[in-house]
Amino acid sequence: MNHLKIGDFAPQFTLPNQDNELVSLSPLKGKKVLVYFYPKALTPGCTTQACGLRDAKVKLDQLGIVILGISPDTPSQLMRFIEKKALNFTLLSDVDHQVAEQFGIWGEKNFMGKVYDGIHRISFLIDEQGRIEQVFDKFKTKDHHEVVLNYLEQK
Repeated sequence: MNHLKIGDFAPQFTLPNQDNELVSLSPLKGKKVLVYFYPKALTPGCTTQACGLRDAKVKLDQLGIVILGISPDTPSQLMRFIEKKALNFTLLSDVDHQVAEQFGIWGEKNFMGKVYDGIHRISFLIDEQGRIEQVFDKFKTKDHHEVVLNYLEQK
């Protein structure tokens, strides 16, 4: 797997959100955007990660960060995730994993002896010019928000 690196331009994309409305990256130019990829809504690890970001959102807002969560779930699955966990940020549906492939994070996974293709849990901080500023690929789901905040607060 060969994901995007610091300094690369982020691929421009448009995906449906939890309300089935199209959301594009391009109108967010001029803002910092945390694009975080996760495998499946309402699973234990993904829920832990999303709830951490939910609880850190006030701080992330103060730092000027827009959060976009991307998974291969359908918009209706994303809406259930938001409603059940009171998530306060946008989730995007990448059912055909086209955007995950553009970021280089779709590929072979191995879980409990089963090998399959899926999304790797990696986050990208995109700067105001649309370049990858930071890649977060070493974290536990419960610590993801802290790793992101620590990076941002050290700047």
